[in-house]
Amino acid sequence: MEILRVENLTKIYGKDSTEVVALDNVSFSVEKGEFVAIVGASGSGKSTLLHLIGGVDRPTSGKVFIDGNDIFQFNDDKLAIFRRRQVGLIYQFYNLIPILNVEENITLPLSLDNREVKKETLDEMLKLLGLQDRRKHLPNELSGGQQQRTSIGRALITNPTLVLADEPTGNLDSKSSDEIVSLLKKSNKELKQTIIMITHNMEIAKIADRIITIEDGKITREV
Repeated sequence: MEILRVENLTKIYGKDSTEVVALDNVSFSVEKGEFVAIVGASGSGKSTLLHLIGGVDRPTSGKVFIDGNDIFQFNDDKLAIFRRRQVGLIYQFYNLIPILNVEENITLPLSLDNREVKKETLDEMLKLLGLQDRRKHLPNELSGGQQQRTSIGRALITNPTLVLADEPTGNLDSKSSDEIVSLLKKSNKELKQTIIMITHNMEIAKIADRIITIEDGKITREV
């Protein structure tokens, strides 16, 4: 079952002599439960693509369908709500709220949506993340790996249609990177989460079901 379809997606910054084509007529689709890695050099357009898929930015032209919804038909307010409910975002630098503890950071999307936080769901998530004994700790009391695991929990807690990870291991040492990659794979297999991960590391990309390579804003290879 197709969960994501990207059609002729283009993003252009600037005009005339300052024009930069960050993404050039990109099209592909992703099946429900698939783990896709998008690889490319710095400046290739991979992060731009991820931000457009997540509705963080709007394209110059083209469409993104998530679970059948043409997301750019939504106004900004509706798109923000859709993104919060249907898209889990994992960033390189965690983006945790410093005054909130692990539990509060993980459940923040539910709180913003005035949705109930079920104790059993939270307990299961903390167990999956290996953070049961860190649930009341603030971000500055956690290691980098623990902070990233918290941000993954925040992305997964809403059971989103799509999880988007932008260089999730880029700020971590090799041991923590291995833990994060294993956690993403586990959430893909056990929770049936559909994951799209941006990375420049081909060894990390190899855990995915499919690898899409981007160069100069275009898809040049799929394996």
